[in-house]
Amino acid sequence: MLTRRPGRASGRRRPRSGVRARRSPVRLLESRSASRKIGKVSLPAVPEAMTPPVEPARDPYHVYLDSLTSPESRRTMRGCLDRLARLLTGDESATGAGQPWHLLRYEHTVRIRTMLTDQGWSAAYVNKHLVALRRVLKEAWRLGQTSAEDFARASDLAPVRQSRLPTGHHVPPEVVGAALSACDDSPAGVRDAAVIAVLYSTGCRRAELGGLSLADYDPGSRSLRVRGKRDKERLVYLTTDAIGLVERWLAIRGTSPGALFSPISKAGRLRTRDGRPVGLTGQGIADILARRLAEAGASRRTAHDFRRTFIGELLDAGVDLATAQALVGHSSPATTARYDRRPEKTRRDAVDRLRLPASRPLS
Repeated sequence: MLTRRPGRASGRRRPRSGVRARRSPVRLLESRSASRKIGKVSLPAVPEAMTPPVEPARDPYHVYLDSLTSPESRRTMRGCLDRLARLLTGDESATGAGQPWHLLRYEHTVRIRTMLTDQGWSAAYVNKHLVALRRVLKEAWRLGQTSAEDFARASDLAPVRQSRLPTGHHVPPEVVGAALSACDDSPAGVRDAAVIAVLYSTGCRRAELGGLSLADYDPGSRSLRVRGKRDKERLVYLTTDAIGLVERWLAIRGTSPGALFSPISKAGRLRTRDGRPVGLTGQGIADILARRLAEAGASRRTAHDFRRTFIGELLDAGVDLATAQALVGHSSPATTARYDRRPEKTRRDAVDRLRLPASRPLS
């Protein structure tokens, strides 16, 4: 008669000595879902409950993030994967590093999709997390940690469909003028005026503006060479008024190679690294807008609101969709078309043709 050895469950192997076993995030979720009220359906268990830690060099999490060319993309997708890890483990300090992503199967990922939609997030936000999940699973397959069949099944997730009106606000010309008037003659004020003028004249993204160097500026053609998503370059053009504000800033900045727009200390000095001006971060650009709009007494606007306004103004002026798409660097014309305000104006004008009957009792 066979007997179990004390302290050892049948059918389960102990980890090797000196190797710390990691519990799968899927197993952790299964054990905690009831107390956290994630859902009525528990997540299926993975084939193995105990797995050795993943080497950093072969970690799909790190390999995927290293494959992204844009710092902004790495920051965004790192946040998505870390958020998925926290959702799966219930540990608010968890990250996606070292997690056994290669053990996830279709029954797990389809449940993860349901959990994401149950968070009440927008479809675009959920789909961004699903993209990160698919890509980290693909890296696990490329690293030979999962089979092609398991990868294909686990990543076969339909995107979340949703129809919502575009978010954000239009930036009226008077608000832009008020923000410019709030910029004084200090080095920071001259820089901020140039930043606002470039945002309004080009519709650049925050990361694109922060990534501009002096070599990207061509005053002869009034152009800026911008590097957008997926490292795609394009030329954008400045209005004559914006050129004047940029030239005013360059008179303070100087002609040394480096970032076009840089942080400035309280003493009025540019922040440099190895003798070169460093670029503004996306948050730094957001702070500039928030500060100058607040000083102007205007409501909050974001850099993306300036981008939205730029596209809307182009289309209102009769610029064709393909040209507007090229100027803002959209991969699809359908994305640019979402910013078209003309259908809204047409519908509003149609309603304005109606007249509410006068208030009068029946005779």
